Order: sequence, then C-alpha cells, then structure tokens
Amino acid sequence: MTSADHHTSTAAVGPGEGAAGGPLSPAYRLVTVALVALVTIIAYEALAVATAMPRAAEELDAVVGYGLAFSVMLTAQLLGIVLAGVWADRSGPMPAMYAGQVLFAVGAAVCALSQSFTLLLVGRAVTGLGAGLVIVVLYVVVGQAYPSRMRPSVFGYVSAAWVLPSLVGAPLSAWLASSFTWRLVFWVVVPPALFTLVVIHRQRAALTGGGPGDIEDGRADGPADGPVATPTVDRAGNRRAARLGVLVALAAGALQLGTYERFPLLSWQTAVAVLGVVGLLVVTPRLLPTGTLRMARGLPSVILSRFLLPAAFNGTVTYLPLMITQERHDSLTTAGIVLTVGSLGWSVGSWVQGRPSMTAHRPALVSVGAAFLMAGCLGLVLVIAAGWTAWLFAGAMVLAGLGMGLAMTTLSVLLLDLVSPVELGRASAALQLADVLGSVIGIAAASAVFAVLHVTGGNDARTYVVIWSGLAGVAAVAVVSGSRCRPLRPRQRSL
Repeated sequence: MTSADHHTSTAAVGPGEGAAGGPLSPAYRLVTVALVALVTIIAYEALAVATAMPRAAEELDAVVGYGLAFSVMLTAQLLGIVLAGVWADRSGPMPAMYAGQVLFAVGAAVCALSQSFTLLLVGRAVTGLGAGLVIVVLYVVVGQAYPSRMRPSVFGYVSAAWVLPSLVGAPLSAWLASSFTWRLVFWVVVPPALFTLVVIHRQRAALTGGGPGDIEDGRADGPADGPVATPTVDRAGNRRAARLGVLVALAAGALQLGTYERFPLLSWQTAVAVLGVVGLLVVTPRLLPTGTLRMARGLPSVILSRFLLPAAFNGTVTYLPLMITQERHDSLTTAGIVLTVGSLGWSVGSWVQGRPSMTAHRPALVSVGAAFLMAGCLGLVLVIAAGWTAWLFAGAMVLAGLGMGLAMTTLSVLLLDLVSPVELGRASAALQLADVLGSVIGIAAASAVFAVLHVTGGNDARTYVVIWSGLAGVAAVAVVSGSRCRPLRPRQRSL
C-alpha cells in the first residue's frame, strides 16, 4: 500500500446519491465509472506488488535493497506529480492523463520481464512516473467536472474503488507468487490499464469540464458552481516548477542511493545521502505553500499533514510483509491478509469521515486519524517485541488503516475547499508532492535503519522495533499539524 496508492482515496458516499443528482446520476455516471476504473487499477497494483515483493527480492538476490523497489517508484512519482500540475494548468488534464496511463502499463510490463533487480527498478520508476501524472490529474478532473457539493461523494466512490482490490488484490498476489511466479502480479495489471485508457478517452469531453449534463441529457448545469476562470499561462513559472521538480526527484534519488545499504560513515555513498537531504531541504519548500515547514494554519498544515501521514504509514507497511515472511517465517498469504485488513480499515475510515455529521469536524478528524495511526504503529511494536502470533499484526493494521482513512480522505476534501479553481492544478500537485515525498522519506529512513541493524540469517526483531517506534513518533507530529488545518478565513490562497 503505497502513497500512489491510497494517494487518491477520500470521502464516503451518502445513500441515494445516484437518485439525487449525485455522481451516479445520468449526467455524471459514465465519468464517475471511468474514474473509478482508473483508481481500481492503481489500487490493485499498489496492494499486489507490496505483497509479492519479498518473493521478487529473494529471487533477484536483493533483500538488503528491498526498500528501493518502493522508494524508486515513489521518487519517479515526485517528478510526475510536479510535471502533471504544470501540464494540467497549461494544457488541460487529458494529455497528462493519456501519458500517465501508457507509462503505468509499460512500467508494469518491464517489471514482469525483469531478469535483474536493476531492470526491476527501471520498471518501477516508469510505473511511478505514470502514476504521478495520473494522481494529480484525477484531482483536477474532479475539480473541473463536478460541482463542489458532489466532490466529497465523488471521492467516496474513488475510495470505494479500493475495496475490491483490498479484498482480493493482496491474497491474489500471494497466490500467484506462491503457486506460479511473482511476474504474473505485474502482468495482470497491463491489459486492464490499457482498457481503462480507452474508456477515459471516450469520456474526454466530460472529464475536461465540458459538462457531463450537456453530454448525457442536454442539461446546461455545468461542472462547477459558476464560471471557472481560465488561468493565464505562466510559461516562466511552468518552466521553473518543472526544473524544481527534477531537482526534488534527483535529491530524493540521492538520498535513497546513500541509504539503501550499510555504508561506512566516511564514504561517497554517505556524502551522496547528505547531498540529497540538503537538496530536499532547499528545493522542496519552493514547491509548497508558504508556511508549510512552520506548520502555518490552513493550507500549509494540510500539506504538512499530507507529508507526515504517508511517511509514517508507508514506512511501516513497506517492511511488514518482509518481516512476516522472513522473521516470522509465515506465508505470503498471511502477509497479504494482514495488508488486506489494513486496507479495509482505511475504507471504513473514509466512510466515517464522509458522513454529513462529520462535515463541521473535518480538521479534528485529521488529528484523530493521526492518533489512530500512531496507535497502530505502536501495536506492531508490541506484537513483535512480545513475540506474539503474526495474526495480531492485523489488529494493529486495522488501527493504522482506520487512521489513514479518516485523515487522508479529509485532507483531500479540505484542499478543494481552501483553493480557487484557478489554483487547483498547482495545489493538487503540492498535495501529492507532499504525499509522495513523505512516503519516499519514510521508506528511506526505514531502509537506512534496516541496513544498519539488519542481521543476515539472525533475529531482526530489534530492527523492526526501532523502525516502527520512530514512525509512531512521526504520526505523533501529525496529530499536532492536523489541529492546525482549520483556515483563518473561509478561503485561503497562499500557494
């Protein structure tokens, strides 16, 4: 379950939406179905690969560099996310949508054909670039194609798209990898990804804000609450954002290169890692809303929370299947079921935060969700430290998933409430940049600890205790940032 992952889940669906002019009403039905199909493919890939990766790393003799298979993909997403925001603001969402889907399918095919870990990493990078483009464009499409009153419900359907992959994705992946080969886990992604591309193309007019109502039943109700201003193309600003995006991706890559194995303190790898950290600290703030690093109230704290939560969650989840299969010597099926339970907890959290009674409490839900995530991380620490059965990891993952469903979904809705339509592309890119960068750093930090403390052929319980305790601390910081997501005024524009 990566950030690309649940990177798009949000609110829940109210009863009777379709009958009451909601996302499944005739005016919007095909558009909604197209978006849900796209997210379903991304959801399956995220959950299935996380389950099968221990087997792939073992076959390709890359257990020590295991975390790279996830962080390399997320680093490529950083570049895709920044480019998508610029691309969508300049040319509309469809060019980036098409490119992202093609790259996503090609990357999965490269992974399936890989005969070395290096080639697998190349495929993961291509997949990540495609996913980064698609993730941002999804937010732009929702902002353009639906009125504001529908957006929480639309994101509810997007969240629901994770339910079926959550139920069958991880167990199916475990079965394919155990009974046949882990390569099938990647191959099964390719045909539906290409099919979804055709579906999206057929609905391109509605997805670009042409007004689903106009298309489906002749109504001129339009996609938004009123005329949407057409932004003036800032070519210099677009080029600047693209350059900064490349620098962020390079800095994140440098951080991973210097931390995925245990290197001497005085080595070129350590120097590269330090250079990556410095690069991220210098460049990243220039792509985020002013005040993000100091936890300013409103949009900056939304973005910061979106960084901290994926850092804690994805750093935790990445090493959970490896621990279950290599430390506890349980099956891939057990690991898949544990991840499935966590995903279902996420869906429940999304459903809860989408209830009408929760509307007035959205900022508080971010802090509550972060607290659940922290409890889940500490639960994993307790189970591994006490030597209890691996099935108890599922209970901890329920708490972590529930917290992410409450908090991440709420942050997505808050973003749309806090920015104007003109700023939507750049703001969505900032949100997803924080999301994926948090995942990269969380996984990189966990990988560094694993590389330093890993005992080949020995007991790694202490290693996992250190990793998950540190990530629980990250979730604790998100409790504080979540309390500052409430804006100073109804609409805040501070990108």
